[in-house]
Amino acid sequence: MARDRFSGIASRLAEIGHRFYMRGWVMGTSGNFSAVVSRQPFRLAITASSVHKGRLRAGDILQCDEHGAVIGRKGGTPSAETLLHIEIARRRGAGAVLHTHSVWTTVLSDLHAAAGGFTIDGYEMLKGLQGVRSHEHREWIPILANDQNMPRLAQRVGETLDSFTESHAFLLCRHGLYTWGDTLADAERQIEILEFLFEAIGRTGRVAVYNS
Repeated sequence: MARDRFSGIASRLAEIGHRFYMRGWVMGTSGNFSAVVSRQPFRLAITASSVHKGRLRAGDILQCDEHGAVIGRKGGTPSAETLLHIEIARRRGAGAVLHTHSVWTTVLSDLHAAAGGFTIDGYEMLKGLQGVRSHEHREWIPILANDQNMPRLAQRVGETLDSFTESHAFLLCRHGLYTWGDTLADAERQIEILEFLFEAIGRTGRVAVYNS
């Protein structure tokens, strides 16, 4: 049963990779995607490192434990950012975590890094985020400095998630977007909503840098 669940998740992650590549959100080998296979014991399906997302296959998905160690098959290295996915899944109780490297997420993460983030409000598309019911919603997008030390970055991600419990996403500076959801469908919807909003505010310059 667990093997069938992992197989189904792997196929869906590969499909997401193709869709996101076609939309310009994960060019080349950028980006990484994961989904929780089980909680007890914790098992996470995640994209292998250095795989072109436009050519992602189910066989490029690995299964890891709560420490990011590969379970089962030999060969292949999980995404370098596996620990970030595990931290998000643990802190948010998320069933899926998706990470994109689009132009607009990269640009905005650079422009507003000094302020620690920015706010989006007044857009109807905000209602596509989990639990949001009005365009008057004010969404704070935290921005964290990028870091190649993954245990240290995972700790900062955890601290950020604890500090901004209502945020649906965060950005890594000059890097990209992380968001999550109860299911892969939920997480994919939030990527679509956020990528739309980032492009809209990037093109119009309508962004606030306060956090309430």
